[in-house]
Amino acid sequence: MPHVLQNVVFPLDRDPDLLPLYADPETWSLVDDKTVRMSSRAHLGNILGRRSARVLSGRRVSLGTYFNAFPASYWQHWTSVRNVRLTVRTTGPATILVYRSSGEGARQRVATREVSGEATTSFDLVLEHYSDGGWIWFDVVADEKNAVLSSAEWTTEQDPVRHGKASLGITTYNKPDYCIETLRALADAPEALELIDRIFIVDQGDQLVQDQPDYAALAERLGETLQIIRQPNLGGSGGFSRSMLETLQRPESDFVQLLDDDVRIEPESLRRSILFGRYATKPVLVGGHMFDLLDRPKLHAWAEVVDEAPFMWRSLYQETLPHDFGASNLRQSPLLHMRMDADYNGWWMCLIPLDAIRKVGLAMPAFIKWDDAEFCLRAREAGYPTVSMPGVALWHVSWVGKDDTIDWQAYFHARNRIVAGLLHSEAPHGGTLIRHSRRVDLKHLMMMQYYPTALRALALRDVLSGPEHMRKTLGTAMPRARAIAKNFPETVVYRDPELVLRSRRGRQVFVKQKQNDGPSGWALRWFTATTLIRHWFHQPDPANVEMPEAEFSKSDAYWWRVPVFDSALVSSADGSGKTIYTRDRANYRRMLRDSVRLHRQLRRQWPDLQRRYRAALPELVSPQSWQQIFEEKA
Repeated sequence: MPHVLQNVVFPLDRDPDLLPLYADPETWSLVDDKTVRMSSRAHLGNILGRRSARVLSGRRVSLGTYFNAFPASYWQHWTSVRNVRLTVRTTGPATILVYRSSGEGARQRVATREVSGEATTSFDLVLEHYSDGGWIWFDVVADEKNAVLSSAEWTTEQDPVRHGKASLGITTYNKPDYCIETLRALADAPEALELIDRIFIVDQGDQLVQDQPDYAALAERLGETLQIIRQPNLGGSGGFSRSMLETLQRPESDFVQLLDDDVRIEPESLRRSILFGRYATKPVLVGGHMFDLLDRPKLHAWAEVVDEAPFMWRSLYQETLPHDFGASNLRQSPLLHMRMDADYNGWWMCLIPLDAIRKVGLAMPAFIKWDDAEFCLRAREAGYPTVSMPGVALWHVSWVGKDDTIDWQAYFHARNRIVAGLLHSEAPHGGTLIRHSRRVDLKHLMMMQYYPTALRALALRDVLSGPEHMRKTLGTAMPRARAIAKNFPETVVYRDPELVLRSRRGRQVFVKQKQNDGPSGWALRWFTATTLIRHWFHQPDPANVEMPEAEFSKSDAYWWRVPVFDSALVSSADGSGKTIYTRDRANYRRMLRDSVRLHRQLRRQWPDLQRRYRAALPELVSPQSWQQIFEEKA
C-alpha cells in the first residue's frame, strides 16, 4: 500500500502574497532586447481548491516551489527511502515535465509526458544523487485548451520505521485569537488530524482561549482530541514542558509537536513533519522553517546553528536572510538547494520524538530564550540530531519591529546563554563567550541603555549563585525584571499624539550605503577607549539633559553613532513611539565597575560553575521535577 509522503497543496486563504510559495506561473518578456522566461504572480481565480488549479491555454505553471517541490536530499540523507513515486492527475491537453536539481541548484530534466482528457500519470523516481542537496519537482504546460491539475502527491511503498502519532503542544499567553485560528485550520484538515493524538493548549494568560466566541464550535468539532490546560505563566519552557509531560503519558503518541501561539500554520507541514519523523532511520527532531507573518513570502529562518567560540546562535548564511520568495523563487535561488544541517530549531515549530525526551528530559526551566537551543544541543549529544526540514514551515511574527535585547527579556538573553554555555561549551572558560558578553555591556553603556545593563548584571549574579536559582525563580524572574524598569526613564515610550518630541540638533540622517560604517581594528579599540573615558569623566551638558541633543531612526541608532551625544531621541523598533536616552554618569560608573567585576568573577569560577550546572541538569529537566513545579503552581 503506498504511503503519501507529501501532497501538492495550494494556499488555505486567498492571499496573493502566498502564491509564490505554492505555484510559479511563467510568462515571456523582453529584457534588453532578449526574450526571457520570467515568473509572474498567479491569478487567484486559477486556484480551484486546496489541491487543484487551472493552467491557462499556452501557459506554464511550475510546482518547483517551497511547499510543492520534494526535498529529495533530506529524504535520502535522513531516511532509507530510495524509491518515490510522483502521481499527477490532470484534465485536458497538457505536458508534464519532471525536473531535479543538484546541491548547487543546477537543473536537469528527468521525464516528460504528454497527456489529454482525464489522466493519471506516474513517475517512478530514485533517490540516489542528492547527497549534497537537491529537489525534485514538476511543471504543467497547457496546450491549445485550458488544463486542470486535479491533484498530485509523492508516495512510497516502503513502510515507516515507526507508526505512532504526535500530540501538539501550543503554549499561549494572551494570544487567544491566534490559537482559535490554529484550531480552525486543524479542524479543516482531516489528513493532518489523522496523525494527531492530542492537541494540548497550555493557557498561561488571563485572556483565555476558552472564552473566545468560536471556541465552543471548534471544541465540538475536535472532540476529545482537544485539551485545554490552565497554569500560571511559566514562560515557553514551562508551557512546552507541560506539553512534553502530558504527551509522555499518551501511549498512542511517539512524538510531541511544539507550536508557538502567534503563528499561522500550514496543516500539510504538520503532516509532513510527522511523516518524516516516522521514516527517519534513527529518531530525529524535525524543525519547521519560519516565514514572516506580516510579510508572508519572506523566509526568516532556514537552518540554525550555535557557534562554538562565542557560544551564540545564528542562521546559516544569515547574510542572505530574510529570503523573499516573491522576488526570487526556489529555482532562482541556488543556495536553497543545498542540504543544510542544523544544530537546533526554534520552538515556533519543532517535532520531538518521545524517545529523546525519555533519555534527556524536558526543557530547561529557563522561562524564555535558549530553552529550544539548549534542548536540541542536549538531544544531539545523546544521539538525536535536529533536521530543519524544507517544505515544513509556518508563519510567525518576526523579529522585525522588535528589539527584545533592550527590554525585560535582556535578562533571559544573558542568563540563559551563559547557562547553556556552561552546560554545553567544550571551550576553556566558554571560549569567547565571556568577552563577548562584556562587550555587549559596553555597547549598552555607551548607548545610554542602562536598563538592559542592569538586567544583565542581575543575570550574572543569578548565574554565579548556582543552578538552584533557575527553578526557584521560574515564576518570579520575569515580573522582577519588569519591575526594575521603573528605575530607568529610557524605558518610557512616548506615544502621545499631542506631544511632539524634538531634539536640539535635529534628526541625524545617514547615507544608506554607509549603514554599516562602524569602526574596526585599531579604530574600534580607539573609539571604545575614548568613549568609555569620556563618559566616565564628563557630565552631560544640562541643555542636553533638558532636551534630547539629537534624533535617530531605529535603523540609524548604531552603537558607534549615538554615544557621541549626551542624549538621543530614538524611534522604537515598531515605530509606535520614541524613547529618550540620557547619559547618567553615576549609573554609568557603577554599572561599568559591576560589569568588569562580575565577568571577572564568572571567568574565575567557570570550571566550578560548569561542574555544578552539569551535575544539576538531570534533576532540573526531569519529569518528576517539572511535575512538582506544576503541582506547586496549581
